[in-house]
Order: sequence, then C-alpha cells, then structure tokens
Amino acid sequence: MDPIAVITGTTHGIGRVTATELARAGCHVVMLCRSQSLANAVAREIRAQLPGAKLDNIYCDLADLSSVRQSALAVRDRYGPLSLLILNAGMAATGRRRTVAGMDLNFAVNHLGHFLLTELLRGHLAPGSRVITVASKAHYRGTLDLNRVCDPGERMHALASYARSKLANVLHSFALARRVTDASVAVNCLHPGVIKSNLLPRWVGWIQRLRLGELFDEVRGAQCTLALALKPEFAAIRGQYFDEYARPQKALALSYDVALQNALWQRSLEWVAAYA
Repeated sequence: MDPIAVITGTTHGIGRVTATELARAGCHVVMLCRSQSLANAVAREIRAQLPGAKLDNIYCDLADLSSVRQSALAVRDRYGPLSLLILNAGMAATGRRRTVAGMDLNFAVNHLGHFLLTELLRGHLAPGSRVITVASKAHYRGTLDLNRVCDPGERMHALASYARSKLANVLHSFALARRVTDASVAVNCLHPGVIKSNLLPRWVGWIQRLRLGELFDEVRGAQCTLALALKPEFAAIRGQYFDEYARPQKALALSYDVALQNALWQRSLEWVAAYA
C-alpha cells in the first residue's frame, strides 16, 4: 500500500512542489485546500508529469473550524493510517483582518486551524509517521499574549501578527512532540527560506531587517520539507526546529517554555470548542 501523505496548501508555492515530489516518491497525496478548482488543476499538472500518480483533494478552509472538522473526518473515513501530515498552508494577511468568529486571521489559519486538524488526525497516524510544520524564521520576532489573540480592540501590525502565528507554530510543534506517545513518530518544524512570491514587494524591507536569508524559488524552498518527509536520517528525530538547509537550529528561547506551550495548547482547545 502506498504511504498516505496529507498536506495543506498545495495550490501554489512550496506546497505545490512538495505535493509533486511526494507523488514522485510514491506517496498517495491527499491535498487539503480551500480552492478546489486550483487543487484540481495542480492534480492534473502532476498527473501529466507523473502518469499514475495518486492524488486526491479535499476541501479545507483553515479559517473555518467546521470545515477543518469535515476535512479531517473525510481523511479518516477514506484513508488508512497516515505516513505524513505536513502542515504547510500559511496566511500572511495585511491589515487587521479577523475571522467571522473574531480571531486574528493569521493566527487562526497558521496555528489554530492546523492545531485542530492535527488533533483530529493524531489518532490516525501510522507507526513511524512524520508530522512536519512549515513555520518561519520570523518566529524569532514573535510575542504571544494569549489574552489578546481574540481581542477585537487589539492593534497589531500585520507583520507582528504573522510573526506571532509562526511562534505559535513552533510552540505547538514542540508541545506535540512531547505529547505523541509513540516514540516512532517524528514531529518537527522548519523555516523553508524566503520564497519569491507576490508578498515580497510589500515585505522586502521587513525581510531585509530580519535577515531571513537568501531568496529562494519554490523548488528550492520545498527542499527542507521534503528532506524531513522522505530522508531516512530524519525518521528518528523529534522536537527540533530546522533551517532552510535542513540543519537543526535553536528556536527562539521562548519556544522552549513548557508552561507557555501548555498554556497555548489549553487555550487552543478552548478556542476550537468555543468557535465550533
């Protein structure tokens, strides 16, 4: 049986490349995407390159927790145990954008939707599986006041909002690594590099100030994710943060604060229940 690889956000960027290369490696790729038309187009492109590739797509809007629940249920119903769960989709919203429920949109998509998806699929992971979160070096500039995430009066710059969401990614990945009881399951997060995208012109000054690294195209930007997903030397590693060269690095010191990890976990459980 082909290994089942579930990945969010494959309609463009490094997610698109990752889905292609997972299919090339023989995985049955399940793409969770908000745009079904774009996901179908990606699947057609991959099949044109790789006749016989196994690809499915399931609707999933990470900003809508009911959609996340439905997509997780579909995965559990249709597929056997998962070999890969790759939390790749990301939002870099500008302005003070919030979900219908009132949560900061970057935080809701980048962290909370993925948190719920992971919780719903955690019991469906195969022995020896890998859970990979595409975070960002931007998390080094993140701060996290859990009482402000749902505060409609909060005035946070979009880039600070993004950095906060990426800090949450790292905290969640480290906390998950501690909570997964099967020691054969690898749980890690990464910085993919700075990827050429339509966001770059607006963010170029910020990127230069943060010194996030050299500019990569999408193919190069997917390489760390693919290494953690496919290379045997990463199978036994868990609870690590990797740079764009697949080298383990120290994350922000705050990321290792177990009390903060636990507090974020508990609040996330409360939020997914409150915004059901």
